[in-house]
Amino acid sequence: MLHIIGSVLQIYVVVLIVRALLSWIPLRSDSPFLPVVRALDTVTEPVLRPVRRLVPAARIGGVGLDFSFLLVVVVLEILSSWMLSH
Repeated sequence: MLHIIGSVLQIYVVVLIVRALLSWIPLRSDSPFLPVVRALDTVTEPVLRPVRRLVPAARIGGVGLDFSFLLVVVVLEILSSWMLSH
């Protein structure tokens, strides 16, 4: 059972990374990728939003850096690694 949960966590990490990569691409309202981006937001935002409340964006040179993504990925990688090794 732990292997299944660990694998699901690994898949979720990939989903998070795809969301991050797609967030760097400006999309028009008629883009065929827009439904994919919205679906990824729907799946990942419930996990990222509470972490954003705990870890606010760091202001560096007038730019806000969101570390919630990095924190979630690191925690999920640690959990999935532990689960897959047991």
